[in-house]
Amino acid sequence: MTGMVLQAGNIGEYDKRIVLLTKERGRISAFARGAKKATSQYAAVSALKNGDEDVARMRDEYNGRRRYLLHRFKEMGLECFEPFGAFYAFPCIKEFGMTSDEFATRFLEEEKVAVVPGTAFGACGEGFLRISYAYSLEALKEALDRMARFVEKLRAEKK
Repeated sequence: MTGMVLQAGNIGEYDKRIVLLTKERGRISAFARGAKKATSQYAAVSALKNGDEDVARMRDEYNGRRRYLLHRFKEMGLECFEPFGAFYAFPCIKEFGMTSDEFATRFLEEEKVAVVPGTAFGACGEGFLRISYAYSLEALKEALDRMARFVEKLRAEKK
């Protein structure tokens, strides 16, 4: 159910609006957020009643992707803490002597693969990248082949 957010407290509730007031440059702006639509509520109820097999299948699928990603990082010589909660990995790129923004930009320009610089999550993310493994295994294989080629090129440049 990636990409779909449904708060359990909203299931079955009537349409409520939460108004948030923010003060920005001296003016007040209002943002309304309504309750989830009935179709989403029915889908959530169905998933809760009948989704155990799908959850088990996707858990196994994500576990396989996670293991593949970690294996490839190890092959590339990139340290990476094994994630257990979400479908993101944070490999360390400090050895290349560039910021995570520089690495991500150059990787995008040269290999046409987008990654998120660790600094998007604060200063302590410097030297790391965030890579999602919510993509298909085929897409991950292609992206990691390109990353391996890029990493080899960077190491050759350092010599």
